[in-house]
Amino acid sequence: MNAGATAANVLWLAGSVRASRRLTRALAAPADAQRAWLLNRLACDATSAFGRAHDFAAIASHADFARRVPITDYAGVDPWIQRIRGGEQNVLGCGRVTHLAPTSGSTGGRKLIPFTAALQAGFSQAVGAWLVDLARLRPALIGGPAYWSVSPLADDGPSEDAGSAVPIGFADDADYLGGATAWLVRRALAVPSSVRHVHDDAAFWRLTLLALLRQRDLRFISVWHPSFLDLIVSTAEPCWRELLDAIASGECPWLDALPQSARAEWRAAPDPRRATELRGLGSHDWPRWWPRLQVVSCWGEQAAAAGWMRLRDRLPDVLVQAKGLLATEAVVTVPIAGQLPLAITSHYFEFLDETGGARLAHELVRGERYEVVVTNGGGLWRYRLGDVVECTGHLRATPSLRFLGRAGNVSDLRGEKLSEPFVAEALRALWKDEAPPLYAVLRAWERAGLAGYELLVSADALATPAAELAARLEAALRANPHYALARRLGQLEPLRAIAVAPDFARDELRTRRERSGDAKPQTLVGANDGPRS
Repeated sequence: MNAGATAANVLWLAGSVRASRRLTRALAAPADAQRAWLLNRLACDATSAFGRAHDFAAIASHADFARRVPITDYAGVDPWIQRIRGGEQNVLGCGRVTHLAPTSGSTGGRKLIPFTAALQAGFSQAVGAWLVDLARLRPALIGGPAYWSVSPLADDGPSEDAGSAVPIGFADDADYLGGATAWLVRRALAVPSSVRHVHDDAAFWRLTLLALLRQRDLRFISVWHPSFLDLIVSTAEPCWRELLDAIASGECPWLDALPQSARAEWRAAPDPRRATELRGLGSHDWPRWWPRLQVVSCWGEQAAAAGWMRLRDRLPDVLVQAKGLLATEAVVTVPIAGQLPLAITSHYFEFLDETGGARLAHELVRGERYEVVVTNGGGLWRYRLGDVVECTGHLRATPSLRFLGRAGNVSDLRGEKLSEPFVAEALRALWKDEAPPLYAVLRAWERAGLAGYELLVSADALATPAAELAARLEAALRANPHYALARRLGQLEPLRAIAVAPDFARDELRTRRERSGDAKPQTLVGANDGPRS
C-alpha cells in the first residue's frame, strides 16, 4: 500500500463527505437547491459590472432573472472577457479571476473561460461527491495512487496571450478543483504533472508509462477518450527493455525531455523485483500490470462507446465507468448510484426544449431532448453550452441525463469538437484569393481503431497540389486547441486531401439537397454521414 497516496485519498474523501451529503439531500428537492444557488450567486455578484448592467439587486426569482438576463453564447460573452484580459476587476462577477481556461470555440479556434474560486468550488463539490460514491462501490480505491490524464501543454499560445493581465491556462489539471483539494490530488497522483511540459511526444508517452509502471498499487485511471489509454499502453512494446531497466535502476532515460527543475522527481528507488514481475507479464498483457486497479473512468457515449465497451470486456474485474458530462465551463452530470444526475449543487441550469422554450431542472420530462444552458460561479450567465442531452429518468426528483451530442453540426471523434462554422471558415480561407471549388467537404472517418479527417475536393480546385491543400487546412484546424492536441498525441491521423470527379461532386450536392431540403451543402460530414468516394 502506498502510504502517501492513501493518506491523501483519505483526507480528500473526508473533505468531500459534506459535498456528497449536500448533493444527496438536494437530489430530493432540485427546485429548492437551484433557486438557493442562483439567489446566492446573484447576491455575491450584484456589484460587478455585469450585475449592475442587469440590475441583479432587483432579481428575486427565476422569472426576474430570465427577464433581465438574455440567454447568450460565447460571442455575447467575449467583450466582457476582453475587459478581464485587459486587467479590469469585477467584470462578469465579483472576486478575482485566477485563470482564463482555453477550450474549443464554435465559430473561432478557441474560447477563454473565466475561472474563479467560486467556479473551482463548483467543480470540487461535484467531483468530490462522485469520488465518495466510487469509494462506497470500491473501498480499495483509497489504498493507492491514481492517474488523472495529463494533457501536454501546447508549444506556444497565440502571441496576444503574452499581453493578458490574467494567466491563460492552468499549471496542471488539478487547478480545476483549486485550493486544498488540488494540493491533495497532486499528493495522490501516479504521474508527476511536470510531464505536461514535455514537448517531444514520444518522450511524453514513455515518461507517462514509466511513472505508471512504477506504481504496482495503481488503483484508479481517469482518461477522456478511451483511445488515450490505448496510446499509453501501446508505447510499451518498442521501449519495453528501456522501461524495465529504468524501473530496476530507479533512473530515467528521458530526463533530457523534462525541464531541469523537474528532473529529480523522475528518479525513484531501484525496484528490481517490480522489473522482474513486469518482464514475466510482457509488454502486451497490460491489464495484469496493475493487479489492484479498481476503476477506469472514461467517456462512454457517442463516438467513444466502442472503446468504452472494449475496455469493459478487457477489464472484467475493474469498474469501467462512463464519465458524466463535463465541459470546461461546468460539470453537468455526476455518476452517482448508477445514474447521471444533474450537478444541481455546483451550477444553475436551464434547458432549451425543441420549441426553444426554457425549462428548469425539475421540469424535465423523461425521453425528451434539451440543449443545456448554464450559469456558473465564474461569471457565465445563461450561457448556451451547445450540448444536447436526453432525460433518461430521475434520481429521487433530479433528472438523470444522457449526452447525445453537440447542438448544430459538430464532429467529435476524439474530443476535438470541430464545428460546421469553424470548418467552413477554414475552407473559405483556402481559396480566399481565387474562385472556390465546386465541391469541398471535410469528412470524418474512423476504422480499425484509427480516426481522422479527409478533405474531399473536386478536381477543378487542384491547381494547388493535394498535399499542400491538406497542410494548409491542417494548420487552420489547429487553431482549435482540442484538435491540435488530438493530432499531437496521435489520436487523430494526419489530414489528407482527396480529389473527386466533377460528376461525383455534382451528384453528391444534388443528393444532399434532396435529403435535407437545403440548397446549401454541408462543409463537415460525420464518419457515417458523408459521401462515399
